Amino acid sequence: CGGLFFTSSGAFQSPLYPSNYPDNADCLWQIQVANNFRIMLTFGSVQLQGGCQDDYIEVYDGPPNTSPLLGKVCSSSHPTYTSSSNLLTVRFHSDSRYSSRGFRAEYQSFPADQTSTLVCLSSSMRAALDRRYLELQGYSVWNISLPHSGCSPTVTAAEVVFSIPYNGCGTQREGNGETITYSNVIKVPAPGDIIKRKKDLHFHINCKMLQDTWVQVMYIADDVINVSETQYGRYDVNLTFYNSSSFLWPVQSFPYYVDLNQNLFLQASLHSSDTKLLVFVDTCVASPDPNNFKTGTYELIRSGCIKDPTYSSYYSPQSTTARFAFNAFSFVSRYPAVYLQCQLVVCRYHDYSSRCYQGCVSRFRRNTDSSHETVNVVVGPIKLQEGAAQSRRAG
Repeated sequence: CGGLFFTSSGAFQSPLYPSNYPDNADCLWQIQVANNFRIMLTFGSVQLQGGCQDDYIEVYDGPPNTSPLLGKVCSSSHPTYTSSSNLLTVRFHSDSRYSSRGFRAEYQSFPADQTSTLVCLSSSMRAALDRRYLELQGYSVWNISLPHSGCSPTVTAAEVVFSIPYNGCGTQREGNGETITYSNVIKVPAPGDIIKRKKDLHFHINCKMLQDTWVQVMYIADDVINVSETQYGRYDVNLTFYNSSSFLWPVQSFPYYVDLNQNLFLQASLHSSDTKLLVFVDTCVASPDPNNFKTGTYELIRSGCIKDPTYSSYYSPQSTTARFAFNAFSFVSRYPAVYLQCQLVVCRYHDYSSRCYQGCVSRFRRNTDSSHETVNVVVGPIKLQEGAAQSRRAG
C-alpha cells in the first residue's frame, strides 16, 4: 500500500477497498503536483473501526515527519483538506483488533498566487518576483539584490529573476532533522533617500532537502509584508550501467543485452552544486515488469542488507557517486527482460549519524533524527543474448 503521485489529479484507496482492510497496515501516500500549484484532497465515505487510537488517517501539509498535521480522520466522515504547497502526505494506520471497509480519496490541483514563484533545481534556486506587483506597491525593481553583491537578477518586462547557486551568492547550508537546507535572502529596499514610509521587503528563500523531496520555501521576515511560497522538487540522480569494473565506459544503448551470469556494473550519480553530499545504495529490487516492483520480484539488497550472493560494492572516488555490481540472471518461466529499481539515500558528507553511515539496518530501526533523502530510480531493460555464450565457447 502507499505510493507516489505526480499527476495533476487522481485517486487512491485503503488496501483491499471496498473489502475490509488488513490488520497492521501502515501506508504512506505522497502527492506532488507541478510547481506553484496547491492540492485539494477530498475523502469519500470513510469507515474505520476502533477510534483514533486504533485505526486512523493522518493528512500532513508536506512531508510526514517535518510538516504540520492538517487533520486526523478516524470516523465516518467526508473531510476536505487543502495544502499550502505542491506536496501533501496521507498516512493510514490499522491495528490488529478491528477492521472495516476503509476509505477512498480523490485529489485535484489548482494554481497558487503567482506574485512570486520559487523552483529548486538540481544545482540552483530560481526565484522570480512579479515586476508589475512590485511597481504597483511603489518599489523599484532596479534596487533588488542579494547580500552577495556579485549576484544580480535578470529584469524582464514581467519578472525579476534570480538564479542562486547552492554553493555561491551567499547561500547558507545547514542540516537539521531530516532536512538539508540551503537559504538566502532577496532584499527589496523601500523607496526614499532621506526618509521612508514603506517597509523593506526581505524574501527569505529556503530549499530544503527532505525525504524524497526538495522543499522550497519563500517568505518575508517579521518587519515586512508577509508573503509565503512553498514548492517541492526532486534530486537529479541517475543510475548507469558500465561495461567493466574500471567504470570508464557507460552503456549507451537499451535494451542492454548480456550473458547469463555476466558481471553487471552500475554507478549511481547525484548531480548537484553541493559537493558535500554522500550517496548510499539502500535497496535494489529486480522485476520483469517495469510497472510492478511489488510482486514476483527479486531483491539484490534491502535496507543496506545484501540479499544476492553475487552483489558487491565498489570503491568510488567521489562521495556523490556509488558503485556496485551483481551477476546477470533471468526470471524462471517469465519475461526475458529484467528491470532494476534502486532506492538511493543522499546524506550530508561526514554526518556519521545519518542513514548513509548505518549500513545494514532494519527498516523500522532507522535513525530519523539525521538528515537524508531517498530517491527511487529505475533502469533497464536487461536482456539475455541468445546463443552468445555458446558461440564464444565454440570459437
